[in-house]
Amino acid sequence: MARVLVTRPEPGASRTARRLLDQGFQPVLLPLTKTAALPVEARVLPAAAAVAVTSANAVRYAPKELVAAFAALPCHAVGTRTAEACRAAGFMSVFEGPGDAEALAGQITAELTGKEMVYLCGRVRFPVFEERLAAARVRVRPFETYDTIELDYGDDDVVARLSGTPVEAVLLYSAKAAPVMIGLAMRPALRHLFERAEFLALSARIANSLDGVGGQKVRIASQPDEDALFQLLSLPG
Repeated sequence: MARVLVTRPEPGASRTARRLLDQGFQPVLLPLTKTAALPVEARVLPAAAAVAVTSANAVRYAPKELVAAFAALPCHAVGTRTAEACRAAGFMSVFEGPGDAEALAGQITAELTGKEMVYLCGRVRFPVFEERLAAARVRVRPFETYDTIELDYGDDDVVARLSGTPVEAVLLYSAKAAPVMIGLAMRPALRHLFERAEFLALSARIANSLDGVGGQKVRIASQPDEDALFQLLSLPG
C-alpha cells in the first residue's frame, strides 16, 4: 500500500485522508500550514454589483454579519467546493466557476466592467485574479477574512508523524507550503523519508515553488482540483 503524505491544513487534510483510504492508499498527515481568522469590518458597499470567492476558507472564516451584508448579491465561486461553502454560508445566488481563479476572472469581466465587486479572500493570495479584473476596469474591494500561517516541525516530530517510514508521494496544495516541504526534505535527518517520493502539485505555480527537487520527481495536476491530483497517483511515474 503506497504511503501518501498530505500537506494541506485541516479540515481538508482529514477529508483527503478518507479519500486516499477509500482508494487503497495509506495517508500520512503532515499539515504544513494552518488558517486563522482575521478581524474584518462588515462595511456595506452600496455600489457593489457582485461577490467573488476564490477559496472556501474565505467564506468559512467570514463573520455572519459580513455574509449577510452581501448575501443577496450574485456570488461567483471559483469551483464546486467553494460554491458549496458559499451556499451553506447563506449566499442566495451562487454561480460555480471553472476551478481556477484566473479563468473565473475571465468569465466575469464582461458583466462587471465599470462596476464594483466585493472579493472575500485570504491575506495570502496570488494577485492574478485582482490584476485581471482591474485591467478590465472592474473595481475590486477585497475583504481579507483569514490568514495562512506556515507550521514548523522539529526533526523528531516529522519522524514520529511518518513513523520513521519513507513516503512514496507528497500532495501539495499551496505555493506557501511547497518551500516548507522542500526545507523538510533537505534536512539531513529527514532526507531518507522523502528521497524516493514524487511531489504531486495542484498547479504549475506550486510546482515552481519546489526549488531543489529534481524535475523528474515533480508532476502537475491537469486541472487545479483534487480529482486531477488524485489521477496522478494512479499514473505510472
